[in-house]
Amino acid sequence: MQGEGELNHLERPSPLNEREKVLIQDSWAKVYENCEDAGVAVLLRLFVNFPSSKQYFSDFKHVEEPEELERSAQFRKHARRVMNGINTLVESLDNSDKVASVLKHVGKAHALRHKVEPVYFKFLSGVILEVLGEAFPEVVTADVAAAWTKLLATLCYSINAVYEELGWTSLSTSTG
Repeated sequence: MQGEGELNHLERPSPLNEREKVLIQDSWAKVYENCEDAGVAVLLRLFVNFPSSKQYFSDFKHVEEPEELERSAQFRKHARRVMNGINTLVESLDNSDKVASVLKHVGKAHALRHKVEPVYFKFLSGVILEVLGEAFPEVVTADVAAAWTKLLATLCYSINAVYEELGWTSLSTSTG
């Protein structure tokens, strides 16, 4: 039986084709115009849908009210950091070495420094798709959503690979 903290062995997604890259970059340009608000919406949804994810954020893990989180400078700062990281990936889609380097850095930091269970990247990916689709329905068409799904699957696969490389083992003994 696989516990929450154990790594899922994901299949490597196929590389993005040129059309998918353009769909992602064009849609992201609209999202990134509202970088902080979009990031806040994503993190709030992550915390609402997956309350256990708050345990990794010492500055606001005990804040219960979404409105209070929205006003938190630290929360907004992390939301911008997440969005800037995604922006770097999107801007680098034609440079696979840069994408690999960014994902390796993110994976190492979250595994070693923050001790985040890798399953949270899968949760975050789903939340990103959900929020983008709701906030930008005119931009996130079925084709755009499919391209983003592929990119986020690549993100999860790559970060899981970093965790495996590091010999990650779950820190918790419980699955909940």
